[in-house]
Amino acid sequence: MSVSITTTYAGEFAGKYISAALLSADTIEGGGITVKPNVKYKEVMKTLSTNALVKDAACDFADQSTVTLAERVLQPDEFQVNLELCKKDFHNDFEAIQMGYSAFDSLPPSFADFLIGHIAAKVAQKTEENIWQGAAATAGEFDGFTALLAADATVIDVVGTTVTAANVIEELGKVVDAIPTSVYGKEDLYIYVSQSIARAYVRALGGFGANGLGANGVNNAGTTWFNGGDLAFDGVKLFVCSGMADNDMVAAQKSNLFFGTGLLADHNEVKLIDMADLDGSQNVRVVMRFTAGVQHGIGADIVYYT
Repeated sequence: MSVSITTTYAGEFAGKYISAALLSADTIEGGGITVKPNVKYKEVMKTLSTNALVKDAACDFADQSTVTLAERVLQPDEFQVNLELCKKDFHNDFEAIQMGYSAFDSLPPSFADFLIGHIAAKVAQKTEENIWQGAAATAGEFDGFTALLAADATVIDVVGTTVTAANVIEELGKVVDAIPTSVYGKEDLYIYVSQSIARAYVRALGGFGANGLGANGVNNAGTTWFNGGDLAFDGVKLFVCSGMADNDMVAAQKSNLFFGTGLLADHNEVKLIDMADLDGSQNVRVVMRFTAGVQHGIGADIVYYT
């Protein structure tokens, strides 16, 4: 018996599959940045700044304050996935899922959804890397925050170094000290750190850094106190980004960092083509088209450590 799984999802109907691929990136899924889910082509984000608004009272109206308007453009780039798979290679895994093993009971029930889910996980991983380290000049990438912040002269730059358990407290302190007073203490303020910095910080708190914590660290527990939960430094929450380059940090508000895509756009497409109907092979071709990109708002409110 032959099984045909040719399936096409387009426009809005493709959105749920594109969403699974893009929004599963660690930074997005963890709620680290603001998602704009329906940017069809581009979105212009206005920024507003003023000088001192409060003046001494007078009888006459005196326009002594200034308002400066600027804008940044969030324009997601178009991407595609073209892949050919052999159904035989996935047969065992698919049968295990269909048999209802409890470990897989939340996975898609159909072979088509299984293949899309497999590819979506790979797209999510690439998207996470692009968010932070992407370079538009490289195929399959958009300019990530590293490129955008480096190009913005208003961003507060902090010169970095190789971060270890011995110096991580000092280096995190440099970032916190550089945060503008108008931003420090905001509820959605994070220090976005690479995994290498997060590990160094945990070890420092465990007593393995030169930070005066003693040989056994916090609560004399070494590193056993940490089970992957939340971290903070000087009252600022840390957000660990798997896609960020080693020894990089960014201090910013979530509301000042944006990820744009067009989940409902007409050009979205997810297609599985069963080649058995065309050439008699056991191959399945997968086509996915989507848009993605990032942008920041007010550069002067962001600290970039690199």
